[in-house]
Amino acid sequence: MPPRIIVIVGPTGAGKTRLSLLLAERAGGEVVSADSQQVYTGMDIGTGKVTADERARAPHHLLDILRPDEEMTAQRFVELADRAIEDIAARNRTVIVCGGTGLYVRSLLLGLFAGPPADPEVRAELSKLGLAALREELERVDPQAAAKIERNDEKRTIRALEVYRLTGEPMSAHQARHDHKTLPRRYEAQLVGLAPEREALYRNIDARVDQMLADGLEDEVTALRAAGYLPPLRSQQAIGYAELHDAAAGVVERARAIELIKRNSRHYARRQLSWYRGDATITWHASADAVDLDPLAAWLAP
Repeated sequence: MPPRIIVIVGPTGAGKTRLSLLLAERAGGEVVSADSQQVYTGMDIGTGKVTADERARAPHHLLDILRPDEEMTAQRFVELADRAIEDIAARNRTVIVCGGTGLYVRSLLLGLFAGPPADPEVRAELSKLGLAALREELERVDPQAAAKIERNDEKRTIRALEVYRLTGEPMSAHQARHDHKTLPRRYEAQLVGLAPEREALYRNIDARVDQMLADGLEDEVTALRAAGYLPPLRSQQAIGYAELHDAAAGVVERARAIELIKRNSRHYARRQLSWYRGDATITWHASADAVDLDPLAAWLAP
């Protein structure tokens, strides 16, 4: 029997890390990160990766496992997460999955949406259009997918358009059939969502960006550039990194880059919440402190 797991979801800046640590300490648990950017070494501050002190409070998995020029996919995440969960359970520890990448959480719980195989001709044709034209087409043919895919994520944008062109149906329609209402879960799971009131969330996000800058985010980007990790690497298109790369390259002023990080983070938070909209299996809370840990810890207990 697969182990029971708690999955903590919600937008950036909502307090997911705090809740995962509190629950791990209460339940004797370990945390499996479901964040698509925290897998990369050298990208600590901008991804909100747990600190050394926080890792001392609870073991963490799937952090710092790839170089920034390596590729991470949902399939690879599921393989690694399955392995980590099996290892944690074998040691009679409880499992807490925590992260903001909705595709990773969905894939872990429901399996992968395979879709049609890649078509090199279609991809080559789409690649010639440029990101702005790709985004315009995706927003026209599949606005639901466009709302969930980051504007600078060319790879996922091309994939969504490829699925549409090959099947004549939006990728969001395929994914709608591949959801919690129709498919059995791969794990027995409780989903706990954090969703602060919008204005409070935006204040948290702005303060979080300011703290990242104070903690040395610009130095982190400088080090990545010195190591040769530059856009258009997918890892360097992450929010916080893309804008500061542009500032370092003289494309935008530093002050404008900081404004864009905050704006893009707020937009991303809205997309994260949109991803989970309609999932009645998630129990939502306004903050980590509003969650009663005792029933969750008891449910996790072997």
